[in-house]
Amino acid sequence: MNQKRNIIAFIAASLDGYIATKNESLDWLFKVEGDGDNGFSDFYETVDTILMGRRTYDWIMKQDLKGFPYKGKECYVFTRNSIQDTKDVKFVHGDDLTKLITKLKGQHGKKIWMVGGGELLHTFIQNKFMDEFIITIAPTILGQGIPLFYEEDEELDLILKGTNTFNQFVELHYEVKK
Repeated sequence: MNQKRNIIAFIAASLDGYIATKNESLDWLFKVEGDGDNGFSDFYETVDTILMGRRTYDWIMKQDLKGFPYKGKECYVFTRNSIQDTKDVKFVHGDDLTKLITKLKGQHGKKIWMVGGGELLHTFIQNKFMDEFIITIAPTILGQGIPLFYEEDEELDLILKGTNTFNQFVELHYEVKK
């Protein structure tokens, strides 16, 4: 029996719903006192496929990392430009999004992590691809920035699956009601 794989957003946001400042900074996030890795390692073990937008990929690659952070996971980066795949990343350009997502969800495996950013998450919400959200709220109000959700997003009914606290962070886990 082939069980459907879920696409899950695992993301942090400010209390007022921003995932980054207008200049794509996450400095505010790292000022908050958490607990260990705030549940990231446990979550990361539940996924084997990573999806992200090009701006998120570029931001990650600009960080001072010792190598690609998602080695060993199948990683897709959605872009408007044609880019050559690397050993770690498949760049998706011009492909039928619905066809690719249907293929990925139909494969045997673990959960699919929709890393971000905001534009890609908006596209996935509009296309009803999302199955779960794990949103970790930081006790910070930014006032402006890159929003987690867009005004034009489809209305989604959610079911609360659980909550966790990691010192000053609160994690909310929702399932999309189908």
